[in-house]
Amino acid sequence: MLSYAIATILLHGWRVFINFAVMISIVIPLYNKEKQVGSTLRSVLAQTYQDFEVVVVDDGSTDGSVAVVEAIDDPRIRIIRQKNGGVSAARNTGIREAKGEFISFLDADDEWKPEYLATQTRLIQTYPECDVFATNYELKDESGTVTPTILHKLPFDGQDGILENYFEVASCSHPPIYSTTIIIKKSAIKYIGGFPEGIKSGEDLLTWARLACRYKIAYSKKPMAIYAIQGLHIYERPRRIPASNDVVGIELYELKKEYKTKAIGKYISLWHKMRSSIYLRLNMRRASIHEAWKALKYNPLNFKLYMYITYNLIPSWLKPDVVLNTILKKK
Repeated sequence: MLSYAIATILLHGWRVFINFAVMISIVIPLYNKEKQVGSTLRSVLAQTYQDFEVVVVDDGSTDGSVAVVEAIDDPRIRIIRQKNGGVSAARNTGIREAKGEFISFLDADDEWKPEYLATQTRLIQTYPECDVFATNYELKDESGTVTPTILHKLPFDGQDGILENYFEVASCSHPPIYSTTIIIKKSAIKYIGGFPEGIKSGEDLLTWARLACRYKIAYSKKPMAIYAIQGLHIYERPRRIPASNDVVGIELYELKKEYKTKAIGKYISLWHKMRSSIYLRLNMRRASIHEAWKALKYNPLNFKLYMYITYNLIPSWLKPDVVLNTILKKK
């Protein structure tokens, strides 16, 4: 019995060593972030966990972004150049080039706190049954103001646990997963085909949904990254019109049919609600109403959607901005 106990302890210690010894490949898609990418890379090099490589995929930048990366003298940083194909294509190139078993993604204008990778490796050690690992994050707007995320219905009480109800949490909170706060086993991201290319908005959202349907997610409540967000405030005019061919919505519906995962319907409703909100702020009434009706199909008790429809039916001269802001703010 004693020898068995000693063997068990030694085996556990070896597993801990192996988990902490794994190399993490950090994939950074880069397109015209000359002013931000230096700070991003410095946040990587300042990590307390140092067993990593950095794969910077220059997606056809036309500014001095690459020169900023080249000026940082660290042999762990590699630069891959390609013609502009979008963020998904850049990430997929990084996945193919990655040497590590675990792949971490970091956008070129975001930053990690020094303990980010250490926190992630502890998740990898603690939850070996998981293939996806993520942490909470903070939001930084264009004025530099940092605010916390709001997360509801997390299924565990401690600082970390398994995010068994990803779609439920994502449907009533800030997105619990963001591209800067996730590490994925290379085998898992390759199995789902990487990131969907040719989609300009929602490609991350669809990728996390595909992973959540197939794999367990370990999650830490600690905000270990800073997400530089544009359009954080509802009064800001959207910078992009939603794609008329809603590939994300179609793919989410196919996932719902195949996996019947709890709360995925509300997740689909949230997607269409987001599209309706954007059309609403762009004063594209018909499109906003159309998306609101789609959202109601999956969540008919979301009364905010009825407010969207009603507001779109009011003549323009009766719709001051203060009313729109009140509707968008209302829970």
